[in-house]
Amino acid sequence: MTDTRPGIVICAWDAGESGWDPVEDLSGEPWNPNGARTVPVPSASPEALASTLSAHLSDRRCRALLLVGRTRSHEGFRLQMRAENRSLDGAARRDGVGPSVARATAPVAEMVRALKEAGLAADATSEAEDDAGSYLLYSVLSSLPDGADTPAVGLLRAPEKESDDAVQRAVKTAAQAMARHLAPLPRSRAI
Repeated sequence: MTDTRPGIVICAWDAGESGWDPVEDLSGEPWNPNGARTVPVPSASPEALASTLSAHLSDRRCRALLLVGRTRSHEGFRLQMRAENRSLDGAARRDGVGPSVARATAPVAEMVRALKEAGLAADATSEAEDDAGSYLLYSVLSSLPDGADTPAVGLLRAPEKESDDAVQRAVKTAAQAMARHLAPLPRSRAI
């Protein structure tokens, strides 16, 4: 049978992040939001990860990306709405000809609303943090081709001291909110 569910890539960029585990039980199968299938991507070096994530999104069956990481500057969950054109160390521009800022394409307002409805403190921010998450968000967004069929790309930050259970719940809630905006794949793209 053909799987017409669009793919949503979920990636915790920090190798030490224990809050997001796509496999919940002994089945070895990753969790999937309603109406979509999860494509888990393990952490790697930021440069390699940017390339891997962009390759996944170039596959027309993958329609979304949720980056997951921590924030050191806030007490609640945050959805980062933009990223600046900065190198990984923040000392220079990442791309000499790219735009100064890239804006997230995920349904941020709906994601924040869903997180709040799940009982989690959450908001959206235009402030980037100087870390691999912001670097990855910019790298992926700036590599997307122009067009009306742009994938949903977002970055969810959990408070630094938040429990793994709360992070797991937040990732699932945000991914489910993203999945509600994804249309089933045409049969010609389904796997």
